[in-house]
Amino acid sequence: MSQTKLQKKIFITGTDTDVGKTFFTAALIQALQKANQSVMALKPIAAGCERLATDTLGGFILRNQDALTLIEQLESSHDKIDYEQINPITLEPPIAPHIAAEQQGIELSVSAIQKQCPIEHFSESFLLVEGAGGWLVPLNEQETLADYAIAESMDVILVVGLKLGCINHALMTRQLIKASGLNLIGWVANHIDKQMLNQQENIESLKKLLKSPLLAEFPFYESVNAISEASKCVRIELLD
Repeated sequence: MSQTKLQKKIFITGTDTDVGKTFFTAALIQALQKANQSVMALKPIAAGCERLATDTLGGFILRNQDALTLIEQLESSHDKIDYEQINPITLEPPIAPHIAAEQQGIELSVSAIQKQCPIEHFSESFLLVEGAGGWLVPLNEQETLADYAIAESMDVILVVGLKLGCINHALMTRQLIKASGLNLIGWVANHIDKQMLNQQENIESLKKLLKSPLLAEFPFYESVNAISEASKCVRIELLD
């Protein structure tokens, strides 16, 4: 398959780790599928992978729950999904990817990701690429994951985990995205802290300061199995 001119490539980043990037990406997949849009989602790098036994001799493979969540959503519209196609770089330790890669003897770089995750092979109308952690997660001493998004000329969606300090984190990330020359096409407000005070006031401030469309506001979900419900909150019309 070859890439079409109409394809929209979107890099999904967050204000921090554990702010709901995978949850939003999965909800966006469902929302696009319900609108009869073709979509593919990738997670090129994943740390914190689990060992799964493959044979009686003790062999194992590494699998990441976030990547499996994306695959589960994609399976309704694709005949066969190969795990390695979605998540080619699997790192076992649940730590910063560049440190985990060094421990496993893997060299991370923008060119290595492009080689192992060739996005030009996909022709879906929407290609979603989920990052790892925040915007400036290092790949090596010179490059960050942001450099990969820049090299692939992707649009960016920012998932904001609503907690104390999120306005500062969101504005710093927005500034870095803007400085990179990429387009922040929207942001997501994800209620991850039930105890946060003045949540709506924070959202209103972010609406004014981020100067990008609010694509979704997720309430605090007790279960990660609420993807279908969350997909109803995603305003895909704002992606045009």
